[in-house]
Amino acid sequence: MRSEMRVALAQIRSGTDPRHNLGLVDEYTRRAADAGASLVLFPEATMCRFGVPLGEVAEPFDGPWATGVRDIAARAGVVVVAGMFVPSEDGRAFNTLLATGPGVEARYDKIHLYDAFGFVESKTVAPGREPVVISVDTESGPVTVGLTLCYDIRFPELYVELAEHGAEVITAHASWGTGPGKLDQWTLLARARAIDTNSVVAAVGQAYPGDEIAKLGPTGVGGSLVASALGDVLASAGEDPELLVCDIDLDAARKARETVAVMHNRSGWAHAGKAESRA
Repeated sequence: MRSEMRVALAQIRSGTDPRHNLGLVDEYTRRAADAGASLVLFPEATMCRFGVPLGEVAEPFDGPWATGVRDIAARAGVVVVAGMFVPSEDGRAFNTLLATGPGVEARYDKIHLYDAFGFVESKTVAPGREPVVISVDTESGPVTVGLTLCYDIRFPELYVELAEHGAEVITAHASWGTGPGKLDQWTLLARARAIDTNSVVAAVGQAYPGDEIAKLGPTGVGGSLVASALGDVLASAGEDPELLVCDIDLDAARKARETVAVMHNRSGWAHAGKAESRA
């Protein structure tokens, strides 16, 4: 039997009201479940878009917004991954992914903060420390999925680490900033990270919010896509809200990892340097 996984990318346009955004999670999750997806991905900042004080919207990981997402995933019977903000002890917030659904309950805090292109995320966001993988049950068996957030996609070493932890699919959840060449960079980076690890990369972003909101910060450009383990674009979205559903051929991804063998052939000095840095 062919080994496949159906994934849905919910390219939404988050507003500033978490309750309204939770309604979008409910709507798109139900649509994804109806389409037969076992995993539905929402963008970074699903809970509330950037451009407003995050401390005012951040909630505990067991708070009402996250509980609402858990209830939605449970009712639909699919795994949901969505971006939210969780208070940090130092007064900032964590930029967090909640992964929840059948057999899954996990949290990933964004490791690489977006102190770039004139934006200083670290002023209001505390960094995460640990890579995270989850196991998603499909009709073809469990699939290991790695989680990343936005600016993480510029750091191939994180993707390699996730692949070394067994990730065959790696997700990227973004609220990408606008600017010359930025959409092309997003697409190129997703494809490059797939090639780096011979993993399928499912990259979901916020839909474009219009010129006025786009001026407030990284609030989305659209362009969600799924890149094969060889870097081919399997499915892609425009700039408007859209539910992108894609069947991932896991057999083809596994064959690519065996054939190209970049994970197997990584030189010893890379691993030695990693070990030394942790000592």
